[in-house]
Amino acid sequence: MTDIDKKDGPADTPPAGPEAIKAIPVRHYGRYVSAVVALALFGAIVYAFSQGKINWGAIPDYFFDDRILDGVGKTLLLTVLSMAIGIIGGVLLAVMRLSKNPVTSSIAWFYIWFFRGTPVLVQLIVWFNLGLVFEYINLGPFYKNEWSDFMTPFLTALLGLGLNEAAYMAEICRAGLLAVDEGQTEASHALGMSHVKTLRRIVIPQAMRVIVPPTGNEVINMLKTTSLVSVVQYPELLRAAQDIGQTSGAPAEMLFLAAAWYLLLTSVFSIGQYYLERYYARGSSRSLPATPFQKIRANVLSLSNRAKPTGGKA
Repeated sequence: MTDIDKKDGPADTPPAGPEAIKAIPVRHYGRYVSAVVALALFGAIVYAFSQGKINWGAIPDYFFDDRILDGVGKTLLLTVLSMAIGIIGGVLLAVMRLSKNPVTSSIAWFYIWFFRGTPVLVQLIVWFNLGLVFEYINLGPFYKNEWSDFMTPFLTALLGLGLNEAAYMAEICRAGLLAVDEGQTEASHALGMSHVKTLRRIVIPQAMRVIVPPTGNEVINMLKTTSLVSVVQYPELLRAAQDIGQTSGAPAEMLFLAAAWYLLLTSVFSIGQYYLERYYARGSSRSLPATPFQKIRANVLSLSNRAKPTGGKA
């Protein structure tokens, strides 16, 4: 037998682990430059407006005026009612457009073609002046009156905006319905569901994920489009601001006031649209995107963690 020489030293010494990697964040100098340029441009614009011949003090004086608040209320009412007409009409037109019946499909196509092809301002003026064609409106024993008394500024605004919106919502709803796989409809029919029940229980709930985002944009656009009804004498926000501007001698200032109110209302609507989209995205996304508050909290925590001093080795 031969003896095996053993080396002196500790036995089974574990190998040294890899050194910790020190990550150095990449510096994006272009971001800093663009931020400085943007701030400089914003400051130049603010300075230019501050030097203009505008009485900025008139804006807070009339911001919560009763006439302005009444105009805001009528703007919101007109927006909600017009969108209700547009959504209901859009769903019906989309179903008619996808129908195999050539008559209903042709009627829906003509309606969409006509109302999408003419400006909404022209439609409002036409509705307001239809008394030249129809002197009276006669609904038999239910209602009979002159057209000028029947077609009030509110009804003109409601019909002009709502019927026009239905044409756009029809295309949005049609795209959402077509986005649902045909196998879903075939499977529901195989289970004995009727066509109406299939739409209500299977197709429309899945199509909402596609319909909701553009519908939210349409609501915000409708809120701003209501400013057009001032031409038919309906006292919404813009009309109220214009009337105050004529009597107070500050017409430009009242336009800035109306713009501020529109920005405020559209911001609130945008927040509602964001959370509504998150609600309908639950079944399609593995993880929902972070909310603005969650993003702010994450950024604050990351900044605080960077600010904490790191302890050195003893």
